[in-house]
Amino acid sequence: MRFNGEGVVVRILIIGGSRFIGLEVARQLHVQGHELLLFNRGNSKEPLPDGISHIQGDRRQLTEFRDRFRRFAPQVVLDMILFSERQAKDTVNCFRGVAQRVVAISSQDVYRAWGRLLGSEPGKPDPLPLTEGSPLREQLFPYRKHAADADDMMYHYDKILVERVLLSESELPATILRLPMVYGPNDAQHRLFEQLKRMDDKRPVIILGEKMAKWRWTRGYVENVAAAVAGAVTNDITIGKAYNVGESVTISMKQWIEAVGKAAGWSGNIVVMPEEELPAHLQSGINSSQSLVADCSRLRKELGFSDNVSREEGLQRTVDWQRNNPPVEYDSKQFDYAAEDKALVN
Repeated sequence: MRFNGEGVVVRILIIGGSRFIGLEVARQLHVQGHELLLFNRGNSKEPLPDGISHIQGDRRQLTEFRDRFRRFAPQVVLDMILFSERQAKDTVNCFRGVAQRVVAISSQDVYRAWGRLLGSEPGKPDPLPLTEGSPLREQLFPYRKHAADADDMMYHYDKILVERVLLSESELPATILRLPMVYGPNDAQHRLFEQLKRMDDKRPVIILGEKMAKWRWTRGYVENVAAAVAGAVTNDITIGKAYNVGESVTISMKQWIEAVGKAAGWSGNIVVMPEEELPAHLQSGINSSQSLVADCSRLRKELGFSDNVSREEGLQRTVDWQRNNPPVEYDSKQFDYAAEDKALVN
């Protein structure tokens, strides 16, 4: 059976699908006319489009809902919130014999370059761009040191283990989508906040370290990323493969802040200085000689799609949303303007 999104209605079960990327994927698949069932905790304040069925539950009890999933008879399961090996095994055990295939959201943090960036993987910076065949991290559990305890999700987080489980399961074929840094409205991480607050505070200058100014990280606007996910869900040529998802051109951090500034109407300047002269709160703590530039052409070529929303338009929408939805809490030490002014004078 070939799903091509052209007049073929596909029954899709989405685990997650109520926030940010997952919600946008659900909206796009709904507009395309597919039959959707969402399984999530139901805690999101964002309303679902009319006509989307919903089961409220916790994925820790996923297998308890197997009979209800079987009655829906999904052709594809899209799992938006797979973080651990245990969760991947639960997905396989729940949907083996129930669904035809699974599409799983992974991350570009699986690459060894991510470990080089964090300093957990020794060696010179990995060559760029990162293709789907680039070396993966050798050190597992990249965020374990930040976990409060063994009950913290970040203690068990590793997308490499998720991918291994799913791609080794012959009875439930899988597609893996390695996502970039995603920006857009409804971003709970408020990824533009650090720069946008300075701009809205009328700061005339934003300071960057020399290495960080050149550092690059593949990004993707939420609607474009969701379109890529929806395309993979509705086309079975992606079965058994892993794909990078993201913008086709990756710009430097300096260029990114300039683009945010243009969208924000900011008339200030970016000053670049040696890292050792930066105030402590502006030092990144990462190995910025390792950029994270992914080659995202494979999925685009195989599915024949391109971004519908330009970076400029995406940033404008994101800035507008961020201004209306600032984070409730943030670390004020990130905005030590006195220290920044002192660094500019020295």
